[in-house]
Amino acid sequence: MSRLFGSVRSRATLGATLVVAVALVAAGTALLLSLRANLTGEAGTRAERSAQAVASELAARTPLDKLSGLDAEDTPVQITDEDGVLLAASEDLERITGTGTSEVTPAPARSDADDDRDGDDDDRDDDSLDPGEITPGASFTNGTATIDGDTEDYRFAAVEVETPDRGRLTVHAGAPLAAEHSAVGTALTAMLIGFPLLLGVVAAVTWLVTGRALRPVEGIRREMAAITASEDLRRRVPEPATHDEIARLARTTNATLAALEASVERQRAFVADASHELRSPIASLRTQLEVAAAHPELLDLDGAVEDTVRLQNLAADLLLLARLDAGERPAGTRVDLAALAREAAAGRERVTVEAEPVEVSGSRGQLARVLANLLDNAERHARERITVTVRREDGEAVVGVADDGEGVAGADRERIFERFVRLDAARSRDDGGAGLGLAIARDVAVRHGGTLTAGAAPAGGALFALRLPLAGRGPGQPPGLDR
Repeated sequence: MSRLFGSVRSRATLGATLVVAVALVAAGTALLLSLRANLTGEAGTRAERSAQAVASELAARTPLDKLSGLDAEDTPVQITDEDGVLLAASEDLERITGTGTSEVTPAPARSDADDDRDGDDDDRDDDSLDPGEITPGASFTNGTATIDGDTEDYRFAAVEVETPDRGRLTVHAGAPLAAEHSAVGTALTAMLIGFPLLLGVVAAVTWLVTGRALRPVEGIRREMAAITASEDLRRRVPEPATHDEIARLARTTNATLAALEASVERQRAFVADASHELRSPIASLRTQLEVAAAHPELLDLDGAVEDTVRLQNLAADLLLLARLDAGERPAGTRVDLAALAREAAAGRERVTVEAEPVEVSGSRGQLARVLANLLDNAERHARERITVTVRREDGEAVVGVADDGEGVAGADRERIFERFVRLDAARSRDDGGAGLGLAIARDVAVRHGGTLTAGAAPAGGALFALRLPLAGRGPGQPPGLDR
């Protein structure tokens, strides 16, 4: 059973069919009950009219054997006195139920003295009617009557009349319920035949419609399975030419695949570039050690130390990038950027600091690394002067690092933040580094909820602007590891 209804298509078909079935059963039941009530009410009205007609004749002193209502073939009539004794009945009536008396043979006529005593009793009855008066309403019961050998169901109406000579009499008149039974039976038969056919149509239409609607989903699933098997992230799932949820799902899936492909390509490039950058100092260090092993007098100790330091710095940069890529968030401690800028500028001869106290929330070690990387970059390009400014602007903390060098061309102001990118003026690995400083600085700025951009300085060089939310105003960050 679980396998049978294990798909959305089958469950949707079953659900729609059940809902329609419940609705049809409820509507059909209400229709049958309403039809039966209406037809029964009409039969009761006919029976009441017949009883009222006979009661009117009795009120007019019409003898029992002259009553016209007793001659109707399809309307059985009984007339009883206050004691329930049958006084008159329809000629062809053979058997009757539902009227309170099953007798069909009238009792012998009573004497006038008996009628007078009944009349005296009626006068003493608190509910007595005036002679010739008929009760305005009727009481109704259901029963059967056999006329000329045919037994049918009837709706009986009982009407009381006060006669001048016979006392209070009760007239029972019936109307056949054959039309009600026939109509209800016909409607029920039509429902029993039509409802299953309608449910079959609903199930078939739902199955076809859901299958057509879910066809693109199956295409997306097959393509995703093929992408997983082939590990080819350049492939994309088909996008239906619609504007519904499935089309949006396909577009979102393709956007996810594109982001995943870009991430994988970025990681591959990162690994390749890191391997290339690590190979050079390792090869240089190995060469120096091999030469020193063969000719100790040729050992370049300063060069070996320099390569070792460069290798150590590169490994630290790669480790920090790996931690940032893993989603590490800065610690939420308060950091005074003015004090941090003065610390970063200490010992650098050409650096001037113009700072006002500004506090941000984040990792002191990572922010110090950003300022150090920006100052290292500025020192490689500045001619004579580097200016560091710290100020508040539009509810943010802004740190500017400007130099008087040649600046950065507009086309390269975003490219320089890519990993392992060195512009032509900084191609030398000895002077230009591995091309990770600015990339690390931007990643740290983004992790702190800020931005890092490159522009033109007033002196004509490059201006790097670091913008961070003030302490207590930025989005809450989960604690991370500090460096």
